[in-house]
Amino acid sequence: MSNLRALALACLCAAGPAIAQERAPEPAPPVAPVTILSRPVTANVATTDAALLNADADQDNWLLHGRTYDNQRFSPLTQITRDNVKRLAITATIHTGIINSHEATPLVVDGILYVSTPSDHVQAYDAVTGELKWTYNPVLGFTDNCCGPQSRGVAVAYGKVFVAQLDGHVVALDAKTGDIVWKSVIADTIPEPAHYYAFTMAPQIFNGMVLVGNSGAEYPTRGFVEALDAVSGKLIWRFHTTAAPDQPGGKSWSEDSWKYGGGSVWNTPAIDAKNNLVIFATGNPNPDYWGENRKGDNAYTDSIVAIDSRTGKLRWWYQQVAHDVWDYDCPSPVILFDAKDEHGNIVPAAAEAGKLGNVFIVNRLTGKLLRKSEAFVKQAKDMFVVPGDKPFSRYPGINGGNLWSPAAYSPRTENFYVMGINQAYTVTAFPFPKYVPGQPTVGQQVGGTQKPSPTDEFPVDGTLTAVNVNTGKIAWQQKTELPMYGGILATASNLIFTGEMNGYFDAFDAVTGERLWTQNLGIGVCTPPITYRVKAMQYVAVGAAGCGHSGGLLKDSSKSRFGDTIAIYALMP
Repeated sequence: MSNLRALALACLCAAGPAIAQERAPEPAPPVAPVTILSRPVTANVATTDAALLNADADQDNWLLHGRTYDNQRFSPLTQITRDNVKRLAITATIHTGIINSHEATPLVVDGILYVSTPSDHVQAYDAVTGELKWTYNPVLGFTDNCCGPQSRGVAVAYGKVFVAQLDGHVVALDAKTGDIVWKSVIADTIPEPAHYYAFTMAPQIFNGMVLVGNSGAEYPTRGFVEALDAVSGKLIWRFHTTAAPDQPGGKSWSEDSWKYGGGSVWNTPAIDAKNNLVIFATGNPNPDYWGENRKGDNAYTDSIVAIDSRTGKLRWWYQQVAHDVWDYDCPSPVILFDAKDEHGNIVPAAAEAGKLGNVFIVNRLTGKLLRKSEAFVKQAKDMFVVPGDKPFSRYPGINGGNLWSPAAYSPRTENFYVMGINQAYTVTAFPFPKYVPGQPTVGQQVGGTQKPSPTDEFPVDGTLTAVNVNTGKIAWQQKTELPMYGGILATASNLIFTGEMNGYFDAFDAVTGERLWTQNLGIGVCTPPITYRVKAMQYVAVGAAGCGHSGGLLKDSSKSRFGDTIAIYALMP
């Protein structure tokens, strides 16, 4: 008996290591670090609130999304002029490694260029040589984002770089190393169902807060702008872009449709620091083309909205399109400047030019309309026919007008410079079931279809337009062979820089509209350009990475649709 027990024990002991070895897990593959450091940033990149408030006087840097809190995208630099602009040449080329349409505005802080790419990679480069300092490569969570992986930029302040991600997280990175400092908690900062919400806008930084607004109006969401603490990422306040029954405009929604009424905020708010105003524009209500489930004007969608920066409470709103069933969002950044009212008095103003194809200029203290500009794109007589089951085609289509592309304003010319898209779309609508919380939805909540109209019947092209803000009249307009996307830069030397879908990067006379210089970068230039100065030399940087809305408009199949380039220019001797 003892021999049998000994044999069994011996067999068990012999089998143990073999069994353990057989069940041992395979070694995990190496995981790439989220942040890869090439060379630490040694520059002073700890931007303060005082520096941001005085960004207008800073000739070296591009500190904010619109360069200044007023989003004017106007630079006081004058080294590059109409007389020498033809001497511009590429001095450095950056390849981000992320191949897709690039919509982000770079920022430059003390000679360091910070930029986000599609899918929210964040990178830091030497703004002169293009040398990579570090790159942040996020692992994104799931989201039902409707319209591509684009990111429109980052914010830099307090020694941190802030990025608002497609998966609903806001992340603060160390500006010198790219390491994660904090990451917002979805459960505390994003409403349910969280996967319907996404961020594509560049955050705004103001008074210790990170301001962000959501995408996702194609799903049953309730849009918002919210403020997070820049130190901790915790929620401070939130303003919803659909009016509840107890709010001003609350009666403009039928039943409980306001709870799921959309109203995305595509782009970075402007800040009136003197009057504690955060001013932004909002997108379409939900469902998009079917309005029977949301009868009424649907405040505050398709509007310019002002809220109190300290509390997030509503100050005023001006609605451009009531009860939108045409997808006529207000998706571009609001710009602040002073303009004449109906009596000729100079008043604080705010303006936005969206898909409708007009520039709306309002008094920024009251929201009262000062003027609606002449149309800068084609507008069909039947553009406001309510869609039904019989398809109809009209200008502007769902791309605008002006889409997300930031306009610019020059205090020298008192002109508002805006890109335009002449592309008709054919639209239909159909009855759409009312959303029931907790029940699954299939696809986007649009309630219809839109597709590009035949180009032989509805020609496609683009416009670059200067609008006088005191009259609303068009000062000049340039036509382009393809729609215009990207953004505009104005300078104190009366130059306008912008790109084209066909690959051209151009400089225009801001007063006359004359094209002064152009260079083809071989792929669509649909990124907002910036300018800055390092060691007394003025540089211009622009992304050339293709255009997310090019579709079948680019006829040459031998050319790539997307790329990953940022070109840096300076004057050559």
